[in-house]
Amino acid sequence: MRQQVRVQRAAIALLSSVGLSLGGAVPATWANPVLPLVPAAELQPVPLEADLWWDDQLWQDRAAISQAIAHSLQYLGTSAAVTAYRQYPVPGITRDRVRRSLIHFRRLLNTSRSPAALCEAVQRDFALYQSIGTDGLGTVSFTGYFEPTYTASRVPTAEFRYPLYRLPPDLSQWSLPHPSRAELEGPDGLSGGRGRLQGLELVWLRDRLEAFLIQVQGSARLQLVDGGVMSVGYAGRTEHPYVSLGRELINDGKLPEAGLTLPKVIEYFQQNPNELGTYIPRNNRFIFFRETAGAPPQGTLNVPVTAERSIATDKTIFPPGALALIRTTLPIATPQGLEQRIVSRYVLDQDTGGAIRGAGRVDIYLGSGELAGDRAGLVNHPGQLYYLLLK
Repeated sequence: MRQQVRVQRAAIALLSSVGLSLGGAVPATWANPVLPLVPAAELQPVPLEADLWWDDQLWQDRAAISQAIAHSLQYLGTSAAVTAYRQYPVPGITRDRVRRSLIHFRRLLNTSRSPAALCEAVQRDFALYQSIGTDGLGTVSFTGYFEPTYTASRVPTAEFRYPLYRLPPDLSQWSLPHPSRAELEGPDGLSGGRGRLQGLELVWLRDRLEAFLIQVQGSARLQLVDGGVMSVGYAGRTEHPYVSLGRELINDGKLPEAGLTLPKVIEYFQQNPNELGTYIPRNNRFIFFRETAGAPPQGTLNVPVTAERSIATDKTIFPPGALALIRTTLPIATPQGLEQRIVSRYVLDQDTGGAIRGAGRVDIYLGSGELAGDRAGLVNHPGQLYYLLLK
């Protein structure tokens, strides 16, 4: 959420994204007929299905998805996009084709008179490519991420002791391997001001887990104790692999893998606060931040991500900035609370993350604030991932 949001997030929404290997097959009622797959290709053309193209929120979200498309087009006009697509491994998927596909889809979105008319036009004009997923049959594990809001202080106090840090100006000159997390901030998270991070403190949190979760997410909005509001975003990181706290708890037999969610991880550490010093230092990837002056969070394409309409994937496999369609289970807010529903969503592939690797992982950005966090913590389901390209 990842390089601004995630949002380096080890891309998996906070801890629910914890990089779990999610199991479970896609229900048969969702499944497409699958063409024979070439083992070396992780994105394959598949036949069209009439009921696949329906997005129950698209008509209400036209403005949001149009803006998300504009962000992808902005990226596709950069030299970074030219470089990214120069050696893209899937034959027939080029930067120009992705760009033309976005422009045409936006035109259809703005001119179609009804959802049914749009659906018909999309089926007529677009070809479909499916991720082979974790099993070669299209099963993809979905998690959610969000931009959290926490209380913070611009100055350290007895209550607010855990800092976020600015990017060290000499980080590019640090020798490899980079220092471990414990070497940078101490096993208790309170010693950074006495070492290489001295003077780089940006803002202080009251809770060590909150400060760590912001590192997982890569961005946050902070309600300051002096009454102001501060937003922070990803500025850089140390070169270490991402290690999931959730996965470590599972490996140690502290929590069961089945049904693991962010709230359960948080509850575990609330009940066992002394274990934070054991588990947080296992993730040596350390994230640095910058103030963003209220700007929306950005993904790794350096364009803003859009709630419900931006996803994070492995960019060594999937086309950056492209239009995609996901089918999975998402928690939907109702008057009775959050209800899990099978949904289809047109999305833009605009982010990645430390734990988002391979053809079988997708992280969906669900927005900012408490409700977004509640929803993101409950996303832990299989589904399917498709990309739409002009015929």
